[in-house]
Amino acid sequence: MTNLTIEQALLKVCPQLCLGCIECRVTVESINPALWQQVLQQVANLQAALQPEAVNALPNIAQTRSAYKTLGKDPSRYRPSAEALIRRITQGKGIYQLNNVVDALNLLSVTTGFSIGGYDADKICGAAIMGIGCPNEPYEAIGRGMLNIENLPVFRDDIGAFGTPTSDSERTGVTPQTRRFLMVIIGFNGKQGIPEAMRQAISLLSQYAGAQNVETAIVN
Repeated sequence: MTNLTIEQALLKVCPQLCLGCIECRVTVESINPALWQQVLQQVANLQAALQPEAVNALPNIAQTRSAYKTLGKDPSRYRPSAEALIRRITQGKGIYQLNNVVDALNLLSVTTGFSIGGYDADKICGAAIMGIGCPNEPYEAIGRGMLNIENLPVFRDDIGAFGTPTSDSERTGVTPQTRRFLMVIIGFNGKQGIPEAMRQAISLLSQYAGAQNVETAIVN
């Protein structure tokens, strides 16, 4: 399993930071109809239950936003991914269909409010560490181009930054060629909700992506 740790500088600012890590072999498919029906049902549930102005108050989103503010990053400009997804749903814009692995990740994210990183583990070089983004640190976000990651929580490997709670990177993104998948559930309130979310993740990946050789770790 990918060796993942947290820098002390980040833990000093966010002492309740906790990462739920799952790594497994998967089979990536463009569409899984049964999974997509679950996604659409959750979209309908959220649209019926939430107004856009209520999204920020969801516990895991509120805690992530608070961490961003503590780090000096504007969470309304660099929205955590779970907030961006749920806000999009409550505005009636739906959710993008990508592939079975990312769709499962997004379903878990909008169900729990956790921002979740999803990476092709074979594209991570060496050990990974979560720290704080530096000024002018290069980062190409999926679908967003170059992203200013200064003061964001950032995952790095031997090459450089490859993930944030706002957006994953092009470099380690999941593709049809992905065989080993690393999911990181990012919480800022200790372990609260993390084990449950990990169990849901394993269930989704097993059912819809043929997950095998599953390894898990909680890092805090």
